[in-house]
Amino acid sequence: MISRILVPIDGSEMAQHALEYALENHPDAEITVLHVVGEPSLWGGAATSLALEEDVEEAAEERAEDVFDGAKKLAAEYDIEITTEVQLGHPARAIVNSADDFDAVVIGIHGGSLVDRLVVGNVAQKVFRNSPVPVIVAR
Repeated sequence: MISRILVPIDGSEMAQHALEYALENHPDAEITVLHVVGEPSLWGGAATSLALEEDVEEAAEERAEDVFDGAKKLAAEYDIEITTEVQLGHPARAIVNSADDFDAVVIGIHGGSLVDRLVVGNVAQKVFRNSPVPVIVAR
């Protein structure tokens, strides 16, 4: 029986589908929504600007608020409370490292922009290949 589910979200439509899947199909499970703020890189973007913040962890939590607000609204529609967690780092690695504490991971098949998928690779595929627990890929 699946009693603890990790749902990584990035604000994309596919991540929302993954959360919907978890809420609809596992209404009695404890659902934790994970948002990973990428580590700074030479490619620039939001993660690099994070490195310029005085309190990186606080800045990461502030950036995750919009994503979590949407997730909490969706969960409220199902009358389910969710737990939220923010991590810093590479998304696939953070998800796989967190997965040990759960019975399953529910992840959207695509997320991020085309550039993100080309540079970073397909996060869902990396999680699917490396997760220590079953991975449900929602489309």
